[in-house]
Amino acid sequence: QVQVIESGGGSVQTGGSLTLSCEVSGDATSTPCLGWFRQAPGKEHEEREAVASLYTGGTTKLYSLAVEGRFTISHNKNTLYLEMNNLSAGDTAMYYCAAGSEVCRGGVCFCGGEDPKTYSSWGRGTQVAVSS
Repeated sequence: QVQVIESGGGSVQTGGSLTLSCEVSGDATSTPCLGWFRQAPGKEHEEREAVASLYTGGTTKLYSLAVEGRFTISHNKNTLYLEMNNLSAGDTAMYYCAAGSEVCRGGVCFCGGEDPKTYSSWGRGTQVAVSS
């Protein structure tokens, strides 16, 4: 069983920065696909938005258009990070860390990226609030 626990959320002013962390415990090698998702206020859980993801066994990193150039996803051993810069009100949300296995189709295996259904372990979230 893999568990993930987020931390680092908080309140920040527009233009500020925050770095989120996610500790992955258990059999982390079984879930090499790690991602950050966010749920904006007033949105349903099913409407959570993919923010960034990576494959711990390689160099591939994916970002949503909304955060590309401002956010950086990285990992070190069993900790996943999300460095967030130049934050705006639109970044206000509950941020979730997720871990999952690769999806294999036709002999090719890959991470699910922005598809939340491919992630099997989720944290409880950490709140980020950006105010002007």
